[in-house]
Amino acid sequence: MTVPTPPQSVTVRVPAKVNVQLGVGGRRADGFHDLANVFFAVALGDEVTATPADTLRITVSGPDADQVPLDGSNLAARAARLLARRHGRRPDVHLHIAKEIPVAGGMAGGSADGAAALVACDALWGTATPFGTLLELAAELGSDVPFALLGGVALGRGRGEILEPLPAGGTFHWVFAVADGGLSTPAVFRECDRLRDEAGTGSDTAAVPDPQPDPALLDALAAGDPVALAAALGNDLQPAALSLRPALADTLRAGADGGALGTLVSGSGPTCAFLTKDAESAATVAAALTASGTCRSVRVTHGPVPGATVTGRR
Repeated sequence: MTVPTPPQSVTVRVPAKVNVQLGVGGRRADGFHDLANVFFAVALGDEVTATPADTLRITVSGPDADQVPLDGSNLAARAARLLARRHGRRPDVHLHIAKEIPVAGGMAGGSADGAAALVACDALWGTATPFGTLLELAAELGSDVPFALLGGVALGRGRGEILEPLPAGGTFHWVFAVADGGLSTPAVFRECDRLRDEAGTGSDTAAVPDPQPDPALLDALAAGDPVALAAALGNDLQPAALSLRPALADTLRAGADGGALGTLVSGSGPTCAFLTKDAESAATVAAALTASGTCRSVRVTHGPVPGATVTGRR
């Protein structure tokens, strides 16, 4: 029997996400919030390449590469250590991250890299970890990491890590406006709580109803209807992101004036997302956003797309 030769490198492509609905419940005793989080994976993504090494090492290229930590706090590094510990081996691997996903932009770029590292290391090391186990490890790394493994469209419950795949009836076209600098996700959640308290509605679980997915949004996704989906887009963190970064309102207005069907802040921001009718409309909205001077850069993409996927071996 011939034993397969281990690969000398494995490359994994992993998508960014946009939350087409982000319903945020009240603050729990542990400080987290229950979510009704409808994730949508888009073709804008990172690539993580794993190669054998004498020790764990991270390198990064691409936009905002200088903002990505290269130490043990990097989610890709944490993923490699977690998988290695599960299989009783050393996490000796060089992980190179080719960045396209904005850093601290509300599109789960760090989480995506963690998911990609799990898949890349598993393939490089030949550990053949069952997908269910990879999902469990992903949930240990962070709330958004399991969806980066799964891709497509899914409803996230709990902190977002309990996933239910959802049907999507077609391709949707998106434009993303990348802001200068990032926003801290914990800071945005704190601001959400503060605004709720300031409004007199309360911010804990006794005051805020459990979030539920919008049936109209789920129907629009299943039907592949961008007009209906645009009407149903929602993000409970958007007021908090706008409170912390008021200039985002100008970006959202520029995209709407440019012809977007729907606009929203992506996740905790500050990246803004614009749903368009088709690819031609996306190009028009992108040009309007670029001309507006309200954002640092503009990305045109589509989805849904699969989660972390091996795209190369050698």
